[in-house]
Amino acid sequence: MLTRGVLLDDRYRLGDRVATGGMGAVWRGTDVLLEREVAVKVLLPSLVADAEFTARFRAEARMLAALRHPGVVAVHDVGQAALADGSRVDYLVMEYVEGEPLSARVRTAGRLDAATTMSVLAQAADALHTAHLAGIVHRDVKPGNLLVKADGRVVLVDFGIARSRSMAGLTAANMVLGTAAYMSPEQATGQPVAAATDVYALGAVAYFCLAGQPPFDGDNPLAVALRHAQDEPAPLPPDTPPAVVAVIARAMAKRPADRYASAAELAAAAADARDATLASIPPAARPPWAVAAPAPPVVGATPAVAPPVPPVPSPTPSVPTRAPTPQPVGATDPTLPPAFRAGLAPIRTETGPTREDSLPTSSRRRRGPLLVGVGAIILIALVGGAVAALRPDAGPGRTTGPAALAGESTSGAGVAPRPPTTPPRDPGPVARRAPTGPGPPHRPAATDRVRPPAAARPSAARHRGRRRPGRPVADRRPVAARRVGPTRTRRCRRAAAATR
Repeated sequence: MLTRGVLLDDRYRLGDRVATGGMGAVWRGTDVLLEREVAVKVLLPSLVADAEFTARFRAEARMLAALRHPGVVAVHDVGQAALADGSRVDYLVMEYVEGEPLSARVRTAGRLDAATTMSVLAQAADALHTAHLAGIVHRDVKPGNLLVKADGRVVLVDFGIARSRSMAGLTAANMVLGTAAYMSPEQATGQPVAAATDVYALGAVAYFCLAGQPPFDGDNPLAVALRHAQDEPAPLPPDTPPAVVAVIARAMAKRPADRYASAAELAAAAADARDATLASIPPAARPPWAVAAPAPPVVGATPAVAPPVPPVPSPTPSVPTRAPTPQPVGATDPTLPPAFRAGLAPIRTETGPTREDSLPTSSRRRRGPLLVGVGAIILIALVGGAVAALRPDAGPGRTTGPAALAGESTSGAGVAPRPPTTPPRDPGPVARRAPTGPGPPHRPAATDRVRPPAAARPSAARHRGRRRPGRPVADRRPVAARRVGPTRTRRCRRAAAATR
């Protein structure tokens, strides 16, 4: 027997009973371990005996515990406890919400205005969309399961976590009638339920808020359920805005395919209708529920009052500029700092762009290989000039072609020499044969020398003229090709004597 003060599993102490539903009773309790206020829902003994129902109850309770949304009641724990009389009970521990059921508010006020109704509808639809994304269908959306806080925020509680096959045996007329008043046509005809089932129930809740009564009534729950599947509801009050009427009519369509595709789409449509209704009401006359605490962000929704945007301070000039006359080079370049354009000392500022910043990244990357190529060309030119200066034939008055033999014109450089017509004679120590290939010139053998006729020999003055700019002819060879010393002199003399 559950009474006030019972401690479940040495942790949850029951307080006052706050509600009774088709699945059990809800108690206001205390978590003695964490020292916080909670709501404990204890299942009926008849449901605990159903093992299949208990397994589904615990599995879906774990899924609900994973939901995180300000409009969905938080689930803290689920378990089974043994009572003092030996019986066992299954319980669900949830967040305790300080609020009043929507049904009580409507009974107190008679009916709600259009803006407040759309605000409640948008918040509840957004919370349901979070549950639908997790694969959970509430299946029991009604005004009694929507708690409204003092600031206007709406929290959806008492999910229809599981339904037992023996639920039809519960004969409490008021509880069955309360569910049937907001039951979708597919529920009334025994078809599978889906997210569209909760969309229809929300439309019926909105109808109840505006009209002050459910869309259908009847003598028994079966008659009410059949009217949901067959009849159309009575028209809403004449002062209902057309945008609000259109939202409720689409949400309560008979065919699930004609309703909103998701609860998020319904939340967006309700928020738009709320904003359109508030726009036609003076700010002083607007209902507090619709503007005091807006619903959490809804997909596609627009806030009723745009938040003020803080003014952006205008930038202050860092350095005053003046127009110099005449203007120096670069004075009109907008990428230079003001100090350069004004003819002042260069000052680096953090706000003005630099010339490097104004260049695109691609041109900077292309400039690198170009500079490397130019440098390579300059280096090759310098090396070529140095080699040309060190060549033995690069002196003044000499040509770059092969050396001409005695008796030939120096203007015909590069033309192969004609064979001599006179007997070979000693050409002297200074006669050399032109090189026939790359590399430094070499000294020909004694048998290969050809002495030109005496008439064709160059005069001493001519030799002196050729030697005047630099060293003797023999010294103009590269250092590596020179062979100096007495050994070379004796060999030259012996070769000359043998030729004679």
